[in-house]
Amino acid sequence: MSGGLLVAGTTSDAGKSVVTAGICRWLVRQGVKVAPFKAQNMSLNSFVTREGAEIGRAQAMQAQACRVEPTALMNPVLLKPGGEQSSQVVLLGKPVGEMTARGYHGGRQQKLLGTVLDCLAELRGTYDAVICEGAGSPAEINLRRTDIVNMGIARGARLPVLVVGDIDRGGVFASFFGTVALLSPEDQELVAGFLVNKFRGDVSLLEPGLDMLHGLTGRRTYGVLPFRHGLGIDEEDGLRVSLRGTVRESNTAPPVGEDVLRVAVCAVPLMSNFTDVDALAAEPGVVVRFVDRPEELADADLVVIPGTRGTVRALEWLRERGLAEAILRRAAEQRPVLGICGGFQLLGEHIEDEVESRQGHVEGLGVLPVRVRFAREKTLTRPEGEALGEHVAGYEIHHGVADISGGTPFLDGCRVGQTWGTHWHGSLESDGFRRAFLREVAAAAGRRFVPAADTSFAALREEQLDRLGDLIEQHADTDALWRLIESGAPQGLPFIPPGAPA
Repeated sequence: MSGGLLVAGTTSDAGKSVVTAGICRWLVRQGVKVAPFKAQNMSLNSFVTREGAEIGRAQAMQAQACRVEPTALMNPVLLKPGGEQSSQVVLLGKPVGEMTARGYHGGRQQKLLGTVLDCLAELRGTYDAVICEGAGSPAEINLRRTDIVNMGIARGARLPVLVVGDIDRGGVFASFFGTVALLSPEDQELVAGFLVNKFRGDVSLLEPGLDMLHGLTGRRTYGVLPFRHGLGIDEEDGLRVSLRGTVRESNTAPPVGEDVLRVAVCAVPLMSNFTDVDALAAEPGVVVRFVDRPEELADADLVVIPGTRGTVRALEWLRERGLAEAILRRAAEQRPVLGICGGFQLLGEHIEDEVESRQGHVEGLGVLPVRVRFAREKTLTRPEGEALGEHVAGYEIHHGVADISGGTPFLDGCRVGQTWGTHWHGSLESDGFRRAFLREVAAAAGRRFVPAADTSFAALREEQLDRLGDLIEQHADTDALWRLIESGAPQGLPFIPPGAPA
């Protein structure tokens, strides 16, 4: 078998990432050697591979679904937004510069098509199957000429295309039909059919519509996946709903001790790698919510300032909203605060930034004895160490270089009182360290909270990936899906007018 598939979507957040992971997990359980691929990803949630390359966290999660080590080949182009108009372009795991959307789509993107096709070809030469993920919608007709992630890659590699639609949003039939009808005849030839995602209710009530869709398009539906809570792991583009009061989906097990532990995460602008708090949310009795007002910190036992692509901008935002003052009060009262990456940097005394914000010298919050200088070279590492008597592993993605002049060492950062700062993402996924850290937080907060002795974040992640594989195995036509991956799109699929505009 040497097959492939492109999982496209009617919209962003239709479920492409989790469906791709589910297909990968289903295939690997059948003994297929499989790899994920996304030609171009726009995300502030990223990961560092063992060779020191930065890729989207979604592709790292999909690699885990495949039970393989993630590499830069799996996500050759990563765009990290730095504002409304520009993004950092990461090519084959390394940053190559900032670019406006107009500049990127005006020529640079199309020049990368050869690179991404070469990466895909290398993966296909190594694995039995490669399951590719698209971006947004393949029917974004304003971007089709320079597209390298949807029909551009499908045409270049002759991949069959499965279009995923989120029926929970409504309008899924119109979205399926319209997606196909806005593609050129050459693109339509590769669109094999549809997959309905997040369906609630009796599937028999949906079947007449699926039959009509088949009659209208000549394309079948490969499955109807039911709605399941807690499967939106390692999202690409941040939280899709209003941040105020948003609760990170948590383990439903009751707390081990007498109290719960409340964690408030400051929803700073350009928030990156907010998946760091997933390991906290996985602990029984820990409630994690994202906040944007100072009063929401009042009852928090721990405040987390997460990573951000704009440290200076996040600092300004904290001050404008009164959150900075609330954080300073907490620190003075010895109430726990944890800063990760950009959150660690802004807790320091001074920031010298001629790279990210280009604002030069900026005063930090002054809680930690740290001076930060932004270097043009990005730090991309996978460090390991020890903290609180426990082994810790993590990954670093930052331009800021910290000069630490005091406090107690904490990972690569420092601690003063109950304020902690580190550049290490993913450290809380180390179970022993997470439990030790939560015990310290509980003691400082005066909570009778006890971490569960047997919570394994890695095992919980594996369970989630198996649930995704189960969804595909139980609710998709896997025989038809197998033929699609192995043999490509069916021949003779009809053209649906009007097609792409000239």
